[in-house]
Amino acid sequence: MTAFEPNIRPDCTDELTAALRERIVVIDGAMGTAIQRDRPDEAGYRGERFTEWPTALQGNNDLLNLTQPQIIEGIHREYLEAGADILETNTFNANAVSLSDYDMHELAYELNFAGAALARKAADEFSTPQKPRYVAGALGPTTRTASISPDVNDPGARNVSYDQLVAAYLEAANGLVDGGSDLLIIETIFDSLNAKAAVFAVETLFEERGRRWPLIISGTITDASGRTLSGQVT
Repeated sequence: MTAFEPNIRPDCTDELTAALRERIVVIDGAMGTAIQRDRPDEAGYRGERFTEWPTALQGNNDLLNLTQPQIIEGIHREYLEAGADILETNTFNANAVSLSDYDMHELAYELNFAGAALARKAADEFSTPQKPRYVAGALGPTTRTASISPDVNDPGARNVSYDQLVAAYLEAANGLVDGGSDLLIIETIFDSLNAKAAVFAVETLFEERGRRWPLIISGTITDASGRTLSGQVT
C-alpha cells in the first residue's frame, strides 16, 4: 500500500443504527491526557523527520501520528481492550487553521490520513462479527473562532474567516475518510459558526464523493447557563 492509497470503508449507517437501537454503543475516552501520561519530550514530538523544524513542536499531539505512531496505536488498543466500540482518531487539531501555529498547515491531509489509518488498524484487529469496532474521524473546533474577537479592544476583529474554516475542514475530512474512517465526528464545538463551517465542509465532501458517512456533532458547554462560549443555547 502506498502512503496515501485510500482505504474507503463501506457505508456502515444501517449497521451502526441497528446497534444503537439494540444496546449502548461505547465511544473511547480522552486522547490528550493519555498522551500526557507517556510524556513525550520535544525530541519525541520531532522524531527523525522533523529534527530541523524551525518551531517548537512539543504539544502538537496530532504530529505523533507520524513521529510516535506506537504511542497513538497503543492508546487505541487500551480503549478497545476496555470495551470501546468506537475509536476517535488522534486528529483534534489536525487542520490547516490549528496547524498554522506550528507552521505545519501543509501536513493537514497527511496527519488526518495517518490518524485514521492508525485507528483503523487497531479497530480491525479487535473487530469480530459479533462486536464490530468503528473509527470516528475527529474534526475539532480549531484554535480560532469565527464569532468572537481575539482583541478585546476591537470587537469586530476576527483571525479566521468562514471560508478558511470550510477549506480546512474539507481537507481534514478528506484525509479522514481516505484513511479508513467509518463515520465523522465534529467534536467539542464552542462556536456555532465554526460548527456551521464544519457541517458545510462535510456536506461538500459527501456531494463530491457521491455518498454519505454517519455524522456526529458534540458541543462544549462552558457554564451552568447551558450556553456555548459564543453564547448559543443547547
